[in-house]
Amino acid sequence: MASAKTQPKVAVKPRLKRDTSTRLDIIIVGAGLGGVGAAISLLLAGHNVKIFEAANEIGEVGAGIQILPNASKVLQSWGMKEKLEPYATKPARVNMLGWKGNLISYLDFNESASKYPGTFYWDFHRANLHKALLERATELGAEIKTRARVVNVQIAGDEANSATVVLENGDRYVTDLVIGADGINSRLREILMGRPDPPTPTGDLAYRLLLSTGEMLKDPELAPFVTDPQVNYWLGPDAHAVNYVLKGGELFNMVLLVPDDMPVDSANTLQGNVEEMRSLYQDWDPRIPKLLSLCESVYKWRLQIRVGMDSWSHPSGAFTMLGDAVHATLPYLASGAGMCLEDAAVLGELFTRAPNPKDSHVKRHLVKIYETCRKERTEMVVKRGNRQQYLYHLHDGAEQEERDRKLVNAEEGEALAWRDSSLAPQLLGYDVDKDIDQYWPESIPSMKETARI
Repeated sequence: MASAKTQPKVAVKPRLKRDTSTRLDIIIVGAGLGGVGAAISLLLAGHNVKIFEAANEIGEVGAGIQILPNASKVLQSWGMKEKLEPYATKPARVNMLGWKGNLISYLDFNESASKYPGTFYWDFHRANLHKALLERATELGAEIKTRARVVNVQIAGDEANSATVVLENGDRYVTDLVIGADGINSRLREILMGRPDPPTPTGDLAYRLLLSTGEMLKDPELAPFVTDPQVNYWLGPDAHAVNYVLKGGELFNMVLLVPDDMPVDSANTLQGNVEEMRSLYQDWDPRIPKLLSLCESVYKWRLQIRVGMDSWSHPSGAFTMLGDAVHATLPYLASGAGMCLEDAAVLGELFTRAPNPKDSHVKRHLVKIYETCRKERTEMVVKRGNRQQYLYHLHDGAEQEERDRKLVNAEEGEALAWRDSSLAPQLLGYDVDKDIDQYWPESIPSMKETARI
């Protein structure tokens, strides 16, 4: 494998210089990973971007997040590599374990990433990744407005070339393009569809917890989790567990996935009972109860998905959707954030290439290409996440034994999706430019070569 000095690098997209006649005014609704990523991508394309966030302040909840090669490529293309590296952990491999702790199979992350030049497997605390993205968007000129809850998007008709965003306080903003990036409980999705459309429960919930590694390092059995960073998956009946190191070994991220027992009409995040959580894993690999004994409090999160929309966009091309609002998936493929970032990258590249995206005909074409590039791929990821749920939670028996046998075989290991020969190349090797190239219409000149800042 190439040394660090000769390792190929991902090209950083320079900022496009546009005059006002071709520069769009864009409003992004939602300041999560996808919304802020879209702001970066569209600012690099030379447009003006405002982000409207309903919350009182910008922040990101959650704990650990895994970034696969396809997403690391996007982040690097936005000039994020040096900004992110201080926050990143690069685990050596992923281990697939039985629920009693037996090693079934593993994947070497360096070897896997080497197939996709310049890319990495990165682990982050979600808040650090979000902070770095927000800093990059601000550097590029994003305007961010908090306490800005959007209650409506008004468009005069299918031929309109602008949209009006209406806030809860009555303020109105006319803009060339609205992007709904307001997450799994999206209000913008319902505005576009014209009806209520809640997320779909999956039957699972997640306990998410962060442990300080100080106590772990005192225990010879737990210390290797910190000193030799790896990602571990334990697969068991009706449940599984995932853990990995964050913040250069300061924190240990654990996610425990179990059947959803939350009341149907409850909030999607509730205070969890630590003793109840421990009891669910008391008979598993003895290291898991040891780790859980270090946990003092925990929250549980209902896991839901978003099934596909017939159309992501308004016929005018002045309003489209992005990220979890469209295609939220189970975290079992570690690809939810990656799909959001890819959406953002595709939008940015499309609105870079078009010489005059303010032309209503061109804008409609761009939005259609965006949906064509993203729809089938993201629906595949949602379905594959559901498949992983089934494979991870098999009870001991013939089917579980066959799953484990296939995991050992490098070409058959469906449950280790990042090594699955039928999935890994298309999932991990995604190329934004190549995807767009196959759909770019001859009727629209492409600005692949132009003056840039």
